[in-house]
Amino acid sequence: MDSIYQEIEALKKKNNAVILAHYYVPDEVQACADHIGDSFYLSKAAVGLDADMIVFAGVTFMGESAKILNPGKTVLMPEPGADCPMAHMADPEKIRELRGKYPDLAVVCYINSTAELKTYADICVTSANAVKIVKGLPNKHIYFIPDRNLGSYVAGQVPEKDIILNDGCCYVHKEVTPQQVQKVKEEHPKAEFLVHPECCQEVLALADFVGSTSEIISYASQSKGQEFIIGTENGVMYELRQKNPDKIFYPVAGGQICSGMKSVTLEKVRDCLKYHTGEILVDEELRRRAYSSLNRMLESGV
Repeated sequence: MDSIYQEIEALKKKNNAVILAHYYVPDEVQACADHIGDSFYLSKAAVGLDADMIVFAGVTFMGESAKILNPGKTVLMPEPGADCPMAHMADPEKIRELRGKYPDLAVVCYINSTAELKTYADICVTSANAVKIVKGLPNKHIYFIPDRNLGSYVAGQVPEKDIILNDGCCYVHKEVTPQQVQKVKEEHPKAEFLVHPECCQEVLALADFVGSTSEIISYASQSKGQEFIIGTENGVMYELRQKNPDKIFYPVAGGQICSGMKSVTLEKVRDCLKYHTGEILVDEELRRRAYSSLNRMLESGV
């Protein structure tokens, strides 16, 4: 294992490359990354990097976002087939229909979406900043795409807005049920339940804390508690344990697995650096239109 890490380091120097990794990829891939984070952190980290090449250990929409924000850099995906089904779950025709119905409509697009969907949006958000950004918009009517559960959570936090929900979801978080949570709570009565807002409202109602992946890590690290039940993809356990070796973390129902994220391997990271495979290319017109909504999010400072 050490030899492949050494090979990756050498290839990074040769290519003036930087590796970005999402919390959900395998532990050993996170271990070789220069930056580890959730979608919000990585979208900010991708801007202004002093590198010629970005290797994005994650799913396709993340590589697309990095390319949109860094058109002059080479962006490589170790596993080009690593996709997020939810990223495709919105209909442009429905967006056009709602814009005609509500003249003041703001289309708010979760960053977990394709480059094409971002072109229809007024602004992008992440799970970490969605509530603040929606609250700050002057628009009364909001169409939140693509994730229904995150949109529903935002609607509950910002009742003064009329938030129209889209019927998309993250299959990993959708699989978490109240019954599973109750069972693990009974098994570990002292543990706090920390959950991602992509879970359904019935699950969120059982939580001690609701937040993005990075916010879950921050909460657990700052809490005086010693035991935590984690309601999100189990890849986050790596960083939780790295930062809190004295605390205990339990997954819900044995852990939630994103097959796309888990398809990224150390060997694939090495090979894309070695052979320059998996390059993300975005049509310039599409890139320019998608950039507007992404950049507006970054410029919001939220």
